Amino acid sequence: MRTHLRRSSLEPRIEMTPMIDVIFLLLTFFIYAMVLMVRAYLLPVQLPGISQATAAPADIKAVSISLDSQGDLYLDAKLFNDVDAMIQQVKKIRAENPNARIYVAADIHGKKDRLPAFINLINQLRVSGLQEFYIVGNPTDDSSSIGK
Repeated sequence: MRTHLRRSSLEPRIEMTPMIDVIFLLLTFFIYAMVLMVRAYLLPVQLPGISQATAAPADIKAVSISLDSQGDLYLDAKLFNDVDAMIQQVKKIRAENPNARIYVAADIHGKKDRLPAFINLINQLRVSGLQEFYIVGNPTDDSSSIGK
């Protein structure tokens, strides 16, 4: 006697749970990558071209000092009327995070007396003991754009 087994045919299924897990893992990875990016709070200033430049490392805290076209001074996009108060704030940030890099950016357009203000800012940073800082600019292959 021969018996036949009844087999029900199973329909193929697409499991959504593993796909949702992968999507959430990717989303978490991209959010974490965005958190680790360098955040330099610069004002929208027109930066000069710099031919000998290197990219900023992504794993170091950035402290940005901006001098806009009107001659106003900003620290991480916060307006400072007094250079000494701004330098004290930078020193406080450096005391909390000694590896923080100081970036200085100045607008290439604006008042004619902006260059002495920029040189004064650089001198004030050096006199106050903040000897290591970086000047921000747009990378260019043409060194003739510097100083224009």
